[in-house]
Amino acid sequence: MLNAATSSALTFSSTPNFYRSPSSLSIVLPNPKSIISSYARSSVLAVMEKAITRGHLTVADSEGVHHFGTRSKGSNDVYLKVLSSDFWMRVLFSQDLGFSEAYMMGDVEVDSLKAVMDLWLDNESGMDNLTSAVSRVTSAISGLSNAFLGQTRSKARLNAIASYDQSNELFKAFLSQEMMYSCALWTEAEGGVRGDLISGPTPGDLEAAQLRKIRYVLTAAKVKPGDRILEFGSGWGGMAIEAARTFGCEVDTLTLSKEQKALAEERIKAAGLQDVIRVHLMDYREIPPSFEKAFDAFVSIEMLEHVGSKHYHDYFKLVDFALKSSNATAVVSASTFPESRYSGYQPEDFMRKYMWPNSCLPSATALITAANTGSEARFTLEGVENHAAHYPRTLREWGRRLDANVRQDLIVKDYPSLKDKAEFDAFRRKWQYLFAYAGAGFAKGYITCHMLTFTRPNDCPATCD
Repeated sequence: MLNAATSSALTFSSTPNFYRSPSSLSIVLPNPKSIISSYARSSVLAVMEKAITRGHLTVADSEGVHHFGTRSKGSNDVYLKVLSSDFWMRVLFSQDLGFSEAYMMGDVEVDSLKAVMDLWLDNESGMDNLTSAVSRVTSAISGLSNAFLGQTRSKARLNAIASYDQSNELFKAFLSQEMMYSCALWTEAEGGVRGDLISGPTPGDLEAAQLRKIRYVLTAAKVKPGDRILEFGSGWGGMAIEAARTFGCEVDTLTLSKEQKALAEERIKAAGLQDVIRVHLMDYREIPPSFEKAFDAFVSIEMLEHVGSKHYHDYFKLVDFALKSSNATAVVSASTFPESRYSGYQPEDFMRKYMWPNSCLPSATALITAANTGSEARFTLEGVENHAAHYPRTLREWGRRLDANVRQDLIVKDYPSLKDKAEFDAFRRKWQYLFAYAGAGFAKGYITCHMLTFTRPNDCPATCD
């Protein structure tokens, strides 16, 4: 949860700003914070002067207005109003993480978060000049810590608590009826991936696109009535319910979130499917011996981001352990980095600090390699798809529902500190920032969203001769 004490990039102790000399001559000395703030301001403005080569940025604060870049037809034009000098220090010392904290804490106002994200990514190479020696060291340390310690079994449970053991009412407020917290799939039935921007959102669009995604995954998994499915990452039961209700399957699904398990089981019971769906509060590394070669299909939708690069091999080794030796299919999807950006050592940023602690985005190649080694070549890669173009609209839909449905009185029982309006405003801004930040990343190709399908060797394709 956000508060000024925990989210500040820097904290300065209070020091007297004057010294009384023996001769009674008063010498006024500058406040240390103001010195650093002034240095941060001049440093950030100097970098922006050189960095902004695409689009135009206007920055206004108590000392004046500055313009960077060039206005041109169709180019990005951003207006940024600095309300607190803390903004400059946050950005200088923590770059994009610092900007996110400044936005959440109300140190800065922007006319469009999306425009800010687009401008930052369009001028990313120049913005790298903001990186200080201090931030390079802290990034290296946090990257190593995340890689080696971030996804241990004990840490995995703590990560789930921070990421998903939040208010179910909050997630109900912006997710679709299926409560899928992952990328939807849009078609011309909803106007495509930009339909909401062209003709406006229509009630039920998100529900239709999320149901299409669920059925698309289950169809790729080649499931049929009577099949047994293993799922890593239950969410709130959306995939399992559809697999049992429409496809006639039996499902074992794993989660580390007590809140998700409770609501998933409630939804499963309401659907009358409690006899064919079992929700396990279990780390995937703890699946029982009885699961060996017991499943016809495996699915996992956007859970791999919580596995960590050091554990991909073991992850697929366990998938191989659980799937039958023939006529079995595995379908996994994840938000991913393009190969050029991927590293197993991912330092703390907005996502990993405030949304999904210790998460690590894989690359498609890293997962394919791990599937091959983890299964000892007992998987055949059948399909690779990139659904990144479908994510920005999904995030826009979530953002609209968040703005429309998340009220202070709705979630204050789960977050007592949000009785304070400033805390509630920071909480809302955190989620607004998430949707804009991720949306720009997918739209600009900074991050991708891959779905991979694996079959067993010598499993026959559809009749083709």
